[in-house]
Amino acid sequence: MEEEDVTKVELNPKKVKKRPFYRFFKRSVDIVGSGAGLVLLSPLFGYLAYKVHKEDGGPVFYSQERVGKDGKKFKIYKFRSMVPNADQMVEELEDQNEIDGAMFKIKDDPRVTKIGHFIRSHSLDELPQLVNVFKGEMSLVGPRPPLPSEVEEYTEYDKQRLKVTPGCTGLWQVTKRNDANFDEMVELDLDYINNSGFFYDMGIIFKTVGVLFKPNSGY
Repeated sequence: MEEEDVTKVELNPKKVKKRPFYRFFKRSVDIVGSGAGLVLLSPLFGYLAYKVHKEDGGPVFYSQERVGKDGKKFKIYKFRSMVPNADQMVEELEDQNEIDGAMFKIKDDPRVTKIGHFIRSHSLDELPQLVNVFKGEMSLVGPRPPLPSEVEEYTEYDKQRLKVTPGCTGLWQVTKRNDANFDEMVELDLDYINNSGFFYDMGIIFKTVGVLFKPNSGY
């Protein structure tokens, strides 16, 4: 018997389809939080944009197709932390992937720029996703939005994490992050969905703010 079968989380349907008051407050916090963040952090956005462009003259922002709630695809926004042709280099680096399952991660990724290492360790590269939150494509808190190629490898169990709006941060990001393998990430996401609530979300947001000042295992 495989150990991972023992720890699988059973998703509570009520936590997905009902709870109208929670969904209302969650969306309200998303709109207010992302709007305020875009305004208040605009000086930081300008500084980071300058640093990213100055390093190699490439584009400041990076957009990529991701899969959101119920399998709906959208474009996610980030500060560019890799060389401009990073996507074309994935195939030649495939054998260096350090995350088991339907994910691609390399701790010492040769594609990451100097400023990219810094903004990734502090999760600053994720700040432009506030635009996605304001548009309703993402939430401040929720599961990580996967790539379409990752979803193609999902089991029906894994696809449960697509039943809610993806988030800029979540339980996985503020606990194990890249110290977790894919299966552990799925378990943490489903655990979050089952236990999600206003105060739980706020706790995750406050922990995420702490990452801006104290680097974690992000890469």
